[in-house]
Amino acid sequence: MQAKITYDFSAKLWKDNLPGGWFFVSLPIDISKEIRETLKWQEEGWGRMKASARIEKIIWNTAIWYDTKVNTYLLPIKADIRNKAGLKLDEEINISISI
Repeated sequence: MQAKITYDFSAKLWKDNLPGGWFFVSLPIDISKEIRETLKWQEEGWGRMKASARIEKIIWNTAIWYDTKVNTYLLPIKADIRNKAGLKLDEEINISISI
């Protein structure tokens, strides 16, 4: 079993503009650059990389996606996580991800 690397950061919750758009947080550019340089080999199709995330005491298995338009990874935040944590659009939240 391989050790996981954990990154802690704060980011704003935002929503994609498409109808029925998803909610995301963008990882900081410096963290995304480090992940891409050291862990890119773990990416699957379309820049997807398995990860686990934590907001407050809520931990879940998920994936981050590399967005080449903005050169950063995006972490989708599903409705059940937003509801459990009481998250609001444009709210700055503290997040940990482990890869």
